[in-house]
Amino acid sequence: MAKVIAIANQKGGVGKTTTAINLSASLAANDLHVLLIDCDPQGNATTGLGKEKVPEELKVYDAVVGPEDLASVIVPTSFLGLDLAPADRNLVAANVELVDADRREFRLRDKLQPVRSRYDFVIIDCPPALDLLTLNALVAADSVLIPIQCEFFALEGISQLLDTIDRVRSSFDHPLRIEGILLTMYDERTNLTRQVAQDLREFFAGEVFRTVIPRSIRLAEAPSHGKPILVYDVRSRGATAYIQLAKEILAHEQTARTAP
Repeated sequence: MAKVIAIANQKGGVGKTTTAINLSASLAANDLHVLLIDCDPQGNATTGLGKEKVPEELKVYDAVVGPEDLASVIVPTSFLGLDLAPADRNLVAANVELVDADRREFRLRDKLQPVRSRYDFVIIDCPPALDLLTLNALVAADSVLIPIQCEFFALEGISQLLDTIDRVRSSFDHPLRIEGILLTMYDERTNLTRQVAQDLREFFAGEVFRTVIPRSIRLAEAPSHGKPILVYDVRSRGATAYIQLAKEILAHEQTARTAP
């Protein structure tokens, strides 16, 4: 049964979709079967994996709001072991159309359940908002990975996300864990980056990943070519960082499974 990780932060521009794409690819590179679900109406994870948004093809919207099974939405990518549930801008209507729907917070979890056994990991790319789509992702997930940019306003809004996670735990009796805090756009040359990283590690204690994601032009370029960084430039610092992040997550998972 797949482990489901939602990648969430309502603050935009923190490397959320970059992390969703490249963590998924890095896990798949470890001979694992991975599904990336694009829950962001911007559909950046979809285009970042080279998938064209063809209007007549099924998308996540058709499964979450409509009657379609998630299995009918999933498509393979050019990266071995990595499948994609694509999204387009129609998904923005889900926040309105789900308001009066039965089990509105459970739509994604219910649709995901029949296909979970096919995968080792499911990664959900959330929109940069605490809306019904993000809530669906959190209810469907086992854990949340929170990317935080190493900048002055790094902690802005994080308390609101943590409050939402606590509400999901209590309101839905759902043991949602924090997978980890991921420091992104890390520039070791600047005092500000080092200070912010130190502050975040002190504030979140052991919840911050050892791996940091460097500020990288190659990482920024890769989505425009529809490729994960492992395909676009496997020798880049960004590729090395995401490979290391995948290994760290796999190590955490192994430790959790063997714990008494």
